[in-house]
Amino acid sequence: MMIAGRSFGAPQARLLALPAIAIAGCTIWMMLPGPSDAEGHAAAEPTPTIYAQNVSLVDGAAPAATSLANPDQMATPAAVTAPLSIAPESKSPIEGLRISSQSWRRGGLGSKALVTFTLRNANDYPVKDVEIACAFTRRDGSHLTERRRVIPDTVNTRSRKHYSSVLVGFVNVNANKAKCALVTASRT
Repeated sequence: MMIAGRSFGAPQARLLALPAIAIAGCTIWMMLPGPSDAEGHAAAEPTPTIYAQNVSLVDGAAPAATSLANPDQMATPAAVTAPLSIAPESKSPIEGLRISSQSWRRGGLGSKALVTFTLRNANDYPVKDVEIACAFTRRDGSHLTERRRVIPDTVNTRSRKHYSSVLVGFVNVNANKAKCALVTASRT
């Protein structure tokens, strides 16, 4: 067996070289940076505004063009140029959703975080694709890492759903505490 120009002819030397190579490879792999939690979040779009055009009727003639929200409506002479805001949706699906209980444990030789939690939906509609973010801290409370996970499941109207041992991701070996919070959700 030739490694870096050296020959290990004896079988005992070959057996000693393999674990050393494996340990060196694992050490290098552990030193590599992990995947980034940074995601490109799009900026919130502003609420669209519709402007009404001030149109006057001259000698009873119909107006040439208007930029009203509904083309069937005709502008009156008293139309005022003012922004008409569109009514926003009732409320975000995340507002009626909460995590009622949570705990976590390690899995996969201590490197994976398995979170157990219960989601409660107080909305008047079912909610799906719930995203949670779990922050892991040391025993002294200093922040270590944060992992996100989307739960591709539906929580029915005014109900609760229990999730057991959900894999959130890899976690630092020094992590002692975890706190999960809701990030986003969508209506069904």
